[in-house]
Amino acid sequence: MPGNQDAAFLVGNSYLGDIPTTTHMNRKDFLKTTALASLTPLMARNLPSFLSALPEVRTPVAQRKFRSDAVEKLLQSLRPRFADAEMGWLFYNCFPNTLDTTVDFTDGTRPDTFVITGDIPAMWLRDSTAQILPYLPLAKKDPKLKRLLAGVINRQTDCILIDPYANAFNKGATGSDWANDITAMKPELHERKWEIDSLCYPIRLAYHYWKDTGDTAPFDASWKKAMRLVIQTFREQQRKENKGPYQFMRVTSRSIDTPPLDGYGFPIKPVGLIASMFRPSDDATVFPFLVPSNFFAVVSLRQMAELADAFADVTLAADARKLADEVERALKEYAIVNHPRFGKVYAYEVDGFGNHLFMDDANAPSLLSMPYFGSCPATDPIYQNTRRMVLSDANPYYYEGKYGKGIGAPHTPENQIWPISLTMQALTSSDEAEIRMCLQTLKTTHADTGFMHESFHKDNPKQFSRPWFAWANTLFGELLWKLAQEKPALILRS
Repeated sequence: MPGNQDAAFLVGNSYLGDIPTTTHMNRKDFLKTTALASLTPLMARNLPSFLSALPEVRTPVAQRKFRSDAVEKLLQSLRPRFADAEMGWLFYNCFPNTLDTTVDFTDGTRPDTFVITGDIPAMWLRDSTAQILPYLPLAKKDPKLKRLLAGVINRQTDCILIDPYANAFNKGATGSDWANDITAMKPELHERKWEIDSLCYPIRLAYHYWKDTGDTAPFDASWKKAMRLVIQTFREQQRKENKGPYQFMRVTSRSIDTPPLDGYGFPIKPVGLIASMFRPSDDATVFPFLVPSNFFAVVSLRQMAELADAFADVTLAADARKLADEVERALKEYAIVNHPRFGKVYAYEVDGFGNHLFMDDANAPSLLSMPYFGSCPATDPIYQNTRRMVLSDANPYYYEGKYGKGIGAPHTPENQIWPISLTMQALTSSDEAEIRMCLQTLKTTHADTGFMHESFHKDNPKQFSRPWFAWANTLFGELLWKLAQEKPALILRS
């Protein structure tokens, strides 16, 4: 959707087909005049009159990439129940955005699904999992959706086998703008930034797909081979004997786009943790032991072991558990540090020598998001201290402004808050006042587009980055659906 950079509310063919693209009016007048023009007959019958003024900004039906009957039924049934009409509209727009705009599904004996991030036409192992995971609870009700999800697992398996050190992939061997990076690039790769979470997310998807559907079809010999490659890669990046086979440098003016010291990163002491040259933001780490990603690896390895048990692969299960236990022991010894204001906290990055970094990044896994990934209970006292730290001015990437307060990232300019971090703050909170605050900020900072963005300026939400960012949209939809089930009084009409 187009981003509005002024006070006018853009009305164009992408919103309402018969209104000229040059038409502008203020939002109040727009909501008064559109009435039911943009709604389908079914929506018009089901929605209360106070909802009918909100514009249709979802991709037109004929242009949608995939239709899930189960998702559409959820949208139609839940949207009218929201106490706040605009929040229901945002759910209707955001939750299906991945299916509407980013999936390329090929059904067959072995289904295949390529998932782009939105405005970048490449598939990230991280983003593709995060984008489609919220649909898993509906898979049993929708066989076609289930096939699409299995196709993502199959595609991710193929990607890992191409290169376990790559974070993003092309649909084919088409080459990339980053082909000249100083690393072992291949034409199938969009980018080759080594990030621990890139190998954790596919395990998360596989595990929850298996738990929710009982289907074992995607877990064939190729998948098992990919899982063994994950363990091999994690062990290489423990760097016990040498620096391992991965090296990355980029000719760039952005220091966060390339690790130091000939592409191997700053020195680490091999203590059992896994080195990650990049964060989930695709920014280079300072200290290579990225703590939230190492915690994510522990959870993922144990999920892999449980899957391997189900398939009677004794060796894979034992190897996964052994590595998980080793990394967990190292986290207990090296990841917990004393903060001068907040006491014992989890550091964001450490190096094994005693150096550590106090901060958090909006991208997940983050310190804030640890309970969401099962890395620790939300009630863990050290996590609670850490949460207070990262949601304060002790975190250099925490911003407060006229339109909200929340965590940003070095990936975007200063004073830019990320909707993903606000959504994750709400997902990991039991405080209803805090959840309401996050929801209100998200509702008032979408800049009249009806969608979440990568980031917005704390004092001017019209100043935002990435108007089409499916991960932020689907995660926000996941939050609203979760609240509707677990805390309905917060968002639904009585």
